[in-house]
Amino acid sequence: MRIRAVIFDIYTTILEVGPPPTNADALWHKLFEEMLGTSPPASRTEFSVRNAQIIARRHAASRARGIQWPEILWPSVVLEAFPSLARLSAPKLEAFLFRQMQIGRTLRLADGAADCLRWLNESRRLLGIASNSQAYTLRELDGALSSAGLSLFMFDRDVRFWSFENGFSKPDPHVFRILTARLESRGINPVETLMVGDRLDNDIEPARAFGWQTWQLVSKGQNGPSGNWHALVAWLNSVS
Repeated sequence: MRIRAVIFDIYTTILEVGPPPTNADALWHKLFEEMLGTSPPASRTEFSVRNAQIIARRHAASRARGIQWPEILWPSVVLEAFPSLARLSAPKLEAFLFRQMQIGRTLRLADGAADCLRWLNESRRLLGIASNSQAYTLRELDGALSSAGLSLFMFDRDVRFWSFENGFSKPDPHVFRILTARLESRGINPVETLMVGDRLDNDIEPARAFGWQTWQLVSKGQNGPSGNWHALVAWLNSVS
């Protein structure tokens, strides 16, 4: 049966995630000096430890309320870790958080991703997203896509799931239940829907549980259709 909708994971699928820049510590100091006129109140390592503790506490509270796979809001976590950031205006805080994330790791559009996405868009498949994400993810993704002449708007707004907007994350079955319902309202059945992601636990297995077809974006999948972006295009052509 022809695939009519393709839903994508973002990190380590569309976007390759690499190590921090080699001058990350210098960029960390520059960030605080430019945005707040002061030295960082903690090192990057200390900042990471504080955030991990805050996230663990908030996740535990959410699980106590029955949310098995909770999601946090990154700005709230960072403001608790560094209360002095509260004096920044909303646009400046957004800029701070985006720059802070770019210091922590590097991102690039995965090899072959642009060609596949362009081909899918031109073949009029409905494109969507299922991402464990934060608000900065949208800017990161759109920036990477723009470098290849593409745009975030190629993904249908109604079939984008961003975990930060919902308070829970993959592999919670509600992620796939919501998207399945939205697709079915367009007349697209689960068997006509393809999930593309790198992880069995977060992407492939929960999508299969809802009757979706799946593609694990790895060199060699552990179970079922898998391969790189070029192999995905070939497979889609074979089942069309």
